[in-house]
Amino acid sequence: MQVSVFSIVFMAISAGISIGLPVAFFIFLFKKYNAKFLPMIFGAAAFFIFALVLEQLIHSVVFKNFALKEKPLIYIIYGTLMAGIFEETARFISFNILKKKNHKGIITGLSYGIGHGGTEAVLIAGLAMIASIVFCIMINTGNAELITGKLQGGALETMSALIDTLKTTAPYMFLISGIERTFAIIIQVSLSVIVFYSVFNKGKIWLYPLAIILHAVIDIPAAVFQVKIIENVLVIEGIICLSAAALAALAVILHKKQKDAS
Repeated sequence: MQVSVFSIVFMAISAGISIGLPVAFFIFLFKKYNAKFLPMIFGAAAFFIFALVLEQLIHSVVFKNFALKEKPLIYIIYGTLMAGIFEETARFISFNILKKKNHKGIITGLSYGIGHGGTEAVLIAGLAMIASIVFCIMINTGNAELITGKLQGGALETMSALIDTLKTTAPYMFLISGIERTFAIIIQVSLSVIVFYSVFNKGKIWLYPLAIILHAVIDIPAAVFQVKIIENVLVIEGIICLSAAALAALAVILHKKQKDAS
């Protein structure tokens, strides 16, 4: 059995969205509004350090000592709050540093958001899709043994399961990954705007804990899907789409009210 050509095409589209969208967004801000690179770099670094290193270290300790995945409600509360705390704290600290470096204006918030959300998109979806395309080509050309030949035990079982997944997953599911990254980037940029105003506008520090709560709430659908309370991915993506639209609207309203004071 081979991997569907449509699966490979949709993987390529999702990879293009995940990598190309944040790049295109920043180029637009750079050309039209003279966006600076430093906030974007801060966003990328902050996501990597706080979400992929520090948060994962905490998870490794917690999951090793507590069977949270066997308690869905606690797992959902823990996972969503941790994501909110770490990522919004990353924003809060970053914006305070950028403020001292005299980076002002909402373009700073947007540039940071692109760095934060774009790095997430590239690492979580973009590179994964590219790797999957390579695997699919090797499978379809009869070279799967080049992947599995030197593996043994658990590593072989994991890779074999991945190959089976690539063969049996409905092609449209790979396209959904790219669409989801679009929603995720909108969410990450919107949250960046909220935390930006918590730092740059006097008396608005309460927006920082609000961002933590909003982040946690928006992550609930994904957590619910992980514990298989809701298994229909289209329902989950629909909720995420509505959440992204609502958060973007909130960020726009906040900007209109606060921009004169920033």
